[in-house]
Amino acid sequence: MDFESNTGVAQGAVLRFQGVPILAAPVLSFPLSDQRKSGWLPPNFNLDSRGGFAVSVPYYWNIAPQRDATFTPLVSSKRGVGLGSEFRYLEPGYQGSVNVDLLPNDSVARRTRRALAFLHESAESSALHYRLQGLRVSDDDYWKDFPRAVPSLAPRLLPLDLQADRRVQLGATSWTLYGRVQQWQVLQDVDAPITSPYERSPQVGARGSGRLAGGLEWGTETEFNRFTLVDTAGTSARPTGRRAHLLAHLGRSFGSAGWTLTPKFSLNAASYDTDQPMLDGRTSASRVIPTFSLDSAWVFERDARWFGRTMRQTLEPRVFYVNTPYHAQSTLPQFDSAPKDFNFDSIYTENPFNGVDRVADAHQIAAGVTTRLLDPQTGAEAVRLGVVQRFLLRDQRITADDGPPLTQRVSDVLLLASTTLVPSWTLDASVQYSPELERTTRSILSMRYSPGPFRTVSATYRFTRDLSEQLELGWQWPLNAAARSAASAAAASAPAGSTSNSVSRALSGGGASSGGSCRGAWYGVGRINYSLRDSRITDSIVGVEYDAGCWIARVVGERLSTGRSEATTRLLLQLELVGLSRLGSNPLGVLKDNIPGYRLLRDDRAAPSAPSIYD
Repeated sequence: MDFESNTGVAQGAVLRFQGVPILAAPVLSFPLSDQRKSGWLPPNFNLDSRGGFAVSVPYYWNIAPQRDATFTPLVSSKRGVGLGSEFRYLEPGYQGSVNVDLLPNDSVARRTRRALAFLHESAESSALHYRLQGLRVSDDDYWKDFPRAVPSLAPRLLPLDLQADRRVQLGATSWTLYGRVQQWQVLQDVDAPITSPYERSPQVGARGSGRLAGGLEWGTETEFNRFTLVDTAGTSARPTGRRAHLLAHLGRSFGSAGWTLTPKFSLNAASYDTDQPMLDGRTSASRVIPTFSLDSAWVFERDARWFGRTMRQTLEPRVFYVNTPYHAQSTLPQFDSAPKDFNFDSIYTENPFNGVDRVADAHQIAAGVTTRLLDPQTGAEAVRLGVVQRFLLRDQRITADDGPPLTQRVSDVLLLASTTLVPSWTLDASVQYSPELERTTRSILSMRYSPGPFRTVSATYRFTRDLSEQLELGWQWPLNAAARSAASAAAASAPAGSTSNSVSRALSGGGASSGGSCRGAWYGVGRINYSLRDSRITDSIVGVEYDAGCWIARVVGERLSTGRSEATTRLLLQLELVGLSRLGSNPLGVLKDNIPGYRLLRDDRAAPSAPSIYD
């Protein structure tokens, strides 16, 4: 051990697990502290239905204190040999990363496969903040064959996004100047084509807000956009062109701690210049639409006793009035407008559409009430109940997809309920009920039982009439007596969220399974999404974790749908030598992202993996 260079060297090193050698090296060097050091990292293993069995061995290069790189050679039993690479940098004024994955000769697809992902952004303290982010792949099937290589909620829409903004303070007025260029790579499927979104090339604007005499508050946004489309099938009928718009509002709030009354005048003005004739034959048009709204809300409180406990109960009624005159818009393009989801937030807004291109001729009142039970000492919410409904005062002629006018005077009723009153239980429910149909049109019901660390069970039911009906189950639960006692000890000895970064404590068994010896504790983990409408499992994750105190083993199976009749199945195996490293394919990200309430059996710092320049 050379403490001056902070390096240890082992010759003829062999790592044995349960008496079986699992890693060996003629010469092995390692840092004596938490500082980064160049060298080979533990191998990763992956087994899935599309790529077969794959082995990768990352090499970490500590270039400089502010830069590093990782090169990962890969051998796949089905696809052949590939290379992954990542370069990261962290400078005083900017930071970013570049990832390149290359498979020169995919034996299954019989072509070269590649992916490029990059991120570059300025420091938060910079006067001019900018961000460049992009993801590009070689072919349309990349997201199916390598689903985890496309980290996006919409894996078939890959962005290329450059945006910049600068804040300017002029007296009591705050302004933000911004610009953006946004483009897409659309991964099409012959059996399930998707519509390409509009690209913005460019988007330039300014946004400001401030206060005037008499308590008046104002805000404005002016913007120019050039909307284009990716050259894909099905886009020729959609117009492209330019749009300049102005959004502005002026309002004032009256009231005190128990009530508020906010009248507001809004303006939505837009001018269009299209490359193709619009439905009425014109290539240019403009319109100005004013809106008046009045928002009134009250909060009443009283001390009460519920379920044997002293509580503070609130009663919070709210009435929201909107009046927008009718302006014909059916011949204008829809570059960025879409109907908002009908929920407790959107019902109290002036316009039921997102974006700029559609403004509904609303003359309506939304009225609702919410009541809550609060702990008078901590303010923690134990119960929330709410109901809200919208009432049309005249027919609404501007509707989604320029369809027939909305004549239903009374909207669906929205009901909301949530409670944590019962210890260890969390219950949530939202229901949309149609008085016209006399039945529920949409509902989400969920429950979660979490009596302590490493013990959580959740269930969620989602229903949308004539569209979908799903049931989701998730869990992390001890399977044997050792696991149950370890979870109980963890709950009794440490508050929620507390961790330990002591390697010596980890090596002595101070994690999920307490005690100084390696004793086995089994935990089951998983999440299953089941479509009741189609009578099939859409996505699933099922696995077990074994905590021996000195080491942890994880075996997780994952099935990810990539189409109505297609899916990718993979097996994740990991051996964590506590305080040393993790070997195999890492399922922790999958478990944390998909299982509500999942907790690591060990703190991440107790088992370091690849070094990070962002620590």
